Amino acid sequence: MTKYHIAEANIGRLKGALDGPVMAGFVARLNEINALADDAPGFVWRLQTSEGNATYLRPYDDDRILINMSVWETIEALGHYVYRTAHIEVLRRRQEWFEKFAGAYVALWWVPAGHIPTIDEAKKRLAYLDSHGPTQFAFTFKQIFQPDEKFQQSIDWASFQPCPSA
Repeated sequence: MTKYHIAEANIGRLKGALDGPVMAGFVARLNEINALADDAPGFVWRLQTSEGNATYLRPYDDDRILINMSVWETIEALGHYVYRTAHIEVLRRRQEWFEKFAGAYVALWWVPAGHIPTIDEAKKRLAYLDSHGPTQFAFTFKQIFQPDEKFQQSIDWASFQPCPSA
Protein backbone atom coordinates (compact mmCIF):
# COMPACT_ATOMS: atom_id res chain seq x y z
CA MET A 1 0.00 0.00 0.00
CA THR A 2 1.21 3.49 -0.86
CA LYS A 3 2.21 5.59 2.13
CA TYR A 4 1.53 8.92 0.38
CA HIS A 5 -1.02 10.22 -2.08
CA ILE A 6 -0.81 13.33 -4.23
CA ALA A 7 -3.11 16.26 -3.50
CA GLU A 8 -3.78 19.02 -5.98
CA ALA A 9 -5.55 22.33 -5.76
CA ASN A 10 -6.28 24.84 -8.47
CA ILE A 11 -8.01 28.16 -8.45
CA GLY A 12 -9.45 30.40 -11.13
CA ARG A 13 -11.04 33.85 -11.27
CA LEU A 14 -14.31 33.77 -13.22
CA LYS A 15 -14.67 36.06 -16.22
CA GLY A 16 -18.43 36.24 -15.67
CA ALA A 17 -21.24 35.11 -13.41
CA LEU A 18 -21.31 31.34 -12.94
CA ASP A 19 -24.90 31.25 -14.23
CA GLY A 20 -24.21 33.70 -17.07
CA PRO A 21 -23.42 33.23 -20.75
CA VAL A 22 -19.62 33.61 -20.39
CA MET A 23 -19.42 30.58 -18.08
CA ALA A 24 -22.07 28.46 -19.81
CA GLY A 25 -19.57 26.21 -21.63
CA PHE A 26 -17.65 25.55 -18.41
CA VAL A 27 -20.77 24.83 -16.36
CA ALA A 28 -22.11 22.55 -19.10
CA ARG A 29 -19.03 20.29 -18.74
CA LEU A 30 -18.78 20.24 -14.92
CA ASN A 31 -20.80 17.09 -14.22
CA GLU A 32 -19.12 15.19 -17.07
CA ILE A 33 -15.60 16.13 -16.01
CA ASN A 34 -16.28 15.46 -12.32
CA ALA A 35 -17.75 12.03 -13.15
CA LEU A 36 -14.70 11.32 -15.28
CA ALA A 37 -12.47 12.05 -12.27
CA ASP A 38 -14.63 10.00 -9.91
CA ASP A 39 -14.30 6.97 -12.20
CA ALA A 40 -10.64 7.47 -13.11
CA PRO A 41 -8.02 4.91 -12.03
CA GLY A 42 -6.16 6.20 -8.98
CA PHE A 43 -8.82 8.73 -7.95
CA VAL A 44 -9.24 9.00 -4.17
CA TRP A 45 -11.30 12.11 -3.31
CA ARG A 46 -12.40 15.54 -4.53
CA LEU A 47 -13.76 18.62 -2.81
CA GLN A 48 -17.49 18.97 -3.35
CA THR A 49 -20.67 20.26 -1.80
CA SER A 50 -24.04 18.53 -1.87
CA GLU A 51 -24.41 19.90 -5.43
CA GLY A 52 -21.62 17.53 -6.50
CA ASN A 53 -18.97 20.15 -7.23
CA ALA A 54 -17.05 22.91 -5.47
CA THR A 55 -18.34 25.91 -7.45
CA TYR A 56 -20.38 27.23 -4.52
CA LEU A 57 -17.35 27.42 -2.22
CA ARG A 58 -15.66 30.83 -2.10
CA PRO A 59 -12.61 30.60 0.18
CA TYR A 60 -11.03 33.89 -0.92
CA ASP A 61 -12.05 37.49 -0.33
CA ASP A 62 -12.70 37.67 -4.07
CA ASP A 63 -16.07 35.99 -4.72
CA ARG A 64 -15.08 35.34 -8.34
CA ILE A 65 -12.34 32.87 -7.34
CA LEU A 66 -13.31 29.20 -7.53
CA ILE A 67 -11.29 26.40 -5.97
CA ASN A 68 -10.95 22.80 -7.03
CA MET A 69 -9.11 20.19 -4.99
CA SER A 70 -8.58 16.44 -5.28
CA VAL A 71 -6.42 13.55 -4.05
CA TRP A 72 -4.97 10.77 -6.20
CA GLU A 73 -3.08 7.56 -5.46
CA THR A 74 -0.15 8.55 -7.67
CA ILE A 75 1.12 11.54 -9.57
CA GLU A 76 0.93 9.43 -12.73
CA ALA A 77 -2.81 8.81 -12.19
CA LEU A 78 -3.41 12.53 -11.66
CA GLY A 79 -1.32 13.43 -14.72
CA HIS A 80 -3.19 10.91 -16.86
CA TYR A 81 -6.56 12.37 -15.83
CA VAL A 82 -5.44 15.99 -16.32
CA TYR A 83 -3.64 15.60 -19.66
CA ARG A 84 -4.89 12.39 -21.32
CA THR A 85 -8.67 12.43 -20.87
CA ALA A 86 -11.50 14.78 -21.88
CA HIS A 87 -10.33 17.00 -19.01
CA ILE A 88 -7.66 18.40 -21.34
CA GLU A 89 -10.41 19.83 -23.57
CA VAL A 90 -11.67 21.93 -20.66
CA LEU A 91 -8.14 22.84 -19.63
CA ARG A 92 -7.39 24.13 -23.12
CA ARG A 93 -10.41 26.44 -22.95
CA ARG A 94 -9.51 27.84 -19.50
CA GLN A 95 -8.76 31.31 -20.89
CA GLU A 96 -12.36 31.57 -22.18
CA TRP A 97 -13.76 31.28 -18.67
CA PHE A 98 -11.02 32.35 -16.27
CA GLU A 99 -8.80 35.41 -16.03
CA LYS A 100 -5.05 34.91 -16.22
CA PHE A 101 -3.49 34.67 -12.75
CA ALA A 102 -0.28 36.57 -12.05
CA GLY A 103 0.71 34.01 -9.39
CA ALA A 104 0.39 30.31 -8.70
CA TYR A 105 -3.00 28.83 -9.49
CA VAL A 106 -2.11 25.11 -9.29
CA ALA A 107 -0.26 23.38 -6.46
CA LEU A 108 0.59 19.74 -5.85
CA TRP A 109 1.76 18.21 -2.56
CA TRP A 110 2.07 14.84 -0.88
CA VAL A 111 -0.33 13.80 1.87
CA PRO A 112 -0.35 10.68 4.02
CA ALA A 113 -2.68 8.06 2.50
CA GLY A 114 -6.11 8.62 4.06
CA HIS A 115 -5.56 12.33 4.73
CA ILE A 116 -8.20 14.63 3.25
CA PRO A 117 -6.74 18.11 2.67
CA THR A 118 -8.59 21.19 3.78
CA ILE A 119 -9.28 24.43 1.94
CA ASP A 120 -6.97 26.21 4.39
CA GLU A 121 -4.25 23.71 3.54
CA ALA A 122 -4.73 24.30 -0.20
CA LYS A 123 -4.64 28.07 0.22
CA LYS A 124 -1.42 27.85 2.23
CA ARG A 125 0.20 25.54 -0.33
CA LEU A 126 -0.75 27.84 -3.22
CA ALA A 127 0.51 30.92 -1.35
CA TYR A 128 3.76 29.19 -0.43
CA LEU A 129 4.34 28.07 -4.00
CA ASP A 130 3.66 31.59 -5.22
CA SER A 131 6.14 33.09 -2.73
CA HIS A 132 8.89 30.44 -2.74
CA GLY A 133 8.57 28.50 -5.97
CA PRO A 134 8.42 24.71 -6.14
CA THR A 135 9.59 22.93 -2.98
CA GLN A 136 8.72 19.79 -1.06
CA PHE A 137 5.85 21.80 0.53
CA ALA A 138 4.17 22.67 -2.79
CA PHE A 139 5.20 22.04 -6.38
CA THR A 140 3.94 21.74 -9.95
CA PHE A 141 3.92 19.17 -12.74
CA LYS A 142 6.92 21.02 -14.22
CA GLN A 143 9.03 20.42 -11.11
CA ILE A 144 7.88 17.38 -9.16
CA PHE A 145 9.28 16.49 -5.74
CA GLN A 146 8.99 12.91 -4.57
CA PRO A 147 7.73 12.46 -0.99
CA ASP A 148 10.46 12.93 1.60
CA GLU A 149 9.78 10.97 4.78
CA LYS A 150 11.62 13.34 7.11
CA PHE A 151 9.88 16.38 5.63
CA GLN A 152 6.45 14.70 5.82
CA GLN A 153 6.96 13.82 9.48
CA SER A 154 7.81 17.45 10.25
CA ILE A 155 4.41 18.75 9.08
CA ASP A 156 1.91 19.67 11.78
CA TRP A 157 -1.22 18.53 9.97
CA ALA A 158 -3.37 19.85 12.82
CA SER A 159 -2.19 23.39 12.05
CA PHE A 160 -4.51 23.55 9.03
CA GLN A 161 -8.02 24.77 9.71
CA PRO A 162 -10.70 22.14 9.05
CA CYS A 163 -13.06 22.55 6.10
CA PRO A 164 -16.40 24.12 6.91
CA SER A 165 -19.15 21.52 6.67
CA ALA A 166 -20.40 21.55 3.12
